[in-house]
Amino acid sequence: MKTNIFFLASVLLALISCTSASSTGKFLECQSKQFKNYSSISNNVYTPINSSYSSILETSIQNLRFFPSDSTSKPQVIITPKHESQIPPIIYCAKRTNIQIRTRSGGHDFEGLSYVSQVPFVIIDLINFSEIKVNAEEKTAWVGPGATIGSLYYRIFEKSPVLGFPGGNCPTIGLGGHFSGGGVGLMLRKYGLAADNVVDARIVDVSGRILDRKSMGEDLFWAIRGGGGASFGVITAWKVQLVDVPETVTVFRISKMLEQNATQLVHRWQHVAPNLDKDLLIAVDASRQNSTIEVWFSSMFLGGIDRLLLIMKNSFPELGLVREDCTEMSWIQSVVYIAARFPIETSPRVLLSRSNPFKGYFKAKLDYVQEPIPVSGIEGVWRHLVELEAGQARVEMVPYGGRMAEICDSAIPFPHRAGNLYEVIQMVTWDEKQNEDSGKYISFSRKLEGYLTPYVSKNPREAYLNARDLDLGVNNVRGKTSYEQASVWGKRYFKDNFDRLVRVKTVVDLENFFRNEQSIPSVSLALRLDCVSVT
Repeated sequence: MKTNIFFLASVLLALISCTSASSTGKFLECQSKQFKNYSSISNNVYTPINSSYSSILETSIQNLRFFPSDSTSKPQVIITPKHESQIPPIIYCAKRTNIQIRTRSGGHDFEGLSYVSQVPFVIIDLINFSEIKVNAEEKTAWVGPGATIGSLYYRIFEKSPVLGFPGGNCPTIGLGGHFSGGGVGLMLRKYGLAADNVVDARIVDVSGRILDRKSMGEDLFWAIRGGGGASFGVITAWKVQLVDVPETVTVFRISKMLEQNATQLVHRWQHVAPNLDKDLLIAVDASRQNSTIEVWFSSMFLGGIDRLLLIMKNSFPELGLVREDCTEMSWIQSVVYIAARFPIETSPRVLLSRSNPFKGYFKAKLDYVQEPIPVSGIEGVWRHLVELEAGQARVEMVPYGGRMAEICDSAIPFPHRAGNLYEVIQMVTWDEKQNEDSGKYISFSRKLEGYLTPYVSKNPREAYLNARDLDLGVNNVRGKTSYEQASVWGKRYFKDNFDRLVRVKTVVDLENFFRNEQSIPSVSLALRLDCVSVT
């Protein structure tokens, strides 16, 4: 009996291999015919027989948990186009040969969906779309999706010391995924999300048309700013509105152990942080240190020390902030120190590096807290962190309020606005030697998720696309996915905005060509569902 099973498995693997090889050959043949000058792209086409294939694939894999371990999870082809005009033929040939497309900008997808698939696929790697053009007079910038958030910050700094952008903290994040998922950063209480500050974009749609905001229409432009651009096409450029920052900002990082009243301070922080001046954000980062918990309170204040001390004295005196805890610096230096967590003397040029020093194995989950967690609940979180014998678990909390509470929850697909005190992200990490026990760490993450259930948002339990979690639910890998099935995860990311996203998807990509395990599905127009009508 076992012999028969092994024989059938071998036959199945052989069939899959042959099918993949056949589809790859047809795709490449199609490419050679579609390009008027195939030599212009041929040097940027990589298959497993190319010596550079593995290095190109591996360079932007940020979560090593999804490092491809067998041929069935690797792309048949990787293409690194250099020009917008090279993308329509790729889409055309993928459609003709029934190969999926995965688009990768920085490779930071928490579940690896930009470089892993269970079906034959091609990666369009946008690393060559990294140009950044800053117009300091207009306070705008055109940026490529393959550029990193760190490089955007640095190029803005080159043009002006009093302009910035409210993007994320990790400098190696690719702008393509960051903007299209929302983009949370240290200035969100002042200026909202990165996606709130996108004013134009260019996209190649399923028909190969190259569209800007005017030609794509406001519905599609709305959808790609927080609804996940990979569901709708290949985004080739973004135009963003830059924001004013003062010449001097103030930062502090204060560590508190449990023995130093850390639990009570976190409890108090929940009441204070979402209601502080918009110029001030104080984040919390808690992790195990030996048999106890260390909590870091990290802050960037858009102003000087004197004003910060006054605000803290009136609003959060319990933290005990004093002048010696604070350092004044430029905004760009604060990004290096607080956001990227480099030493304070580090040159801002480090932001240009695409090398991620935090690359590793991890599982993460994100929730939204709408009522302060009681002291007993916080103590329970600490117990979970201490229980993990190997690996490293941490809990990070980022306060909302301010500008986030003023923006309508349907302004873009990201709906988590007024009513949310803060987001809490729990992450467990491990190293290569511990990867054999990866299931244990993933189970720990799910256990902590279960513990947090009484304390976080409900109906739905809200989640954030850029902290993607396939535990929430997935689409069918093959065949159609119903609205009801996709709603299981879609409503958690987008709440009622999911309905409008489905409607936009149906209009621009009825056959659901651009798809993955958590892409927006299209529905039959004949159904004319009231719940997915465009508002």
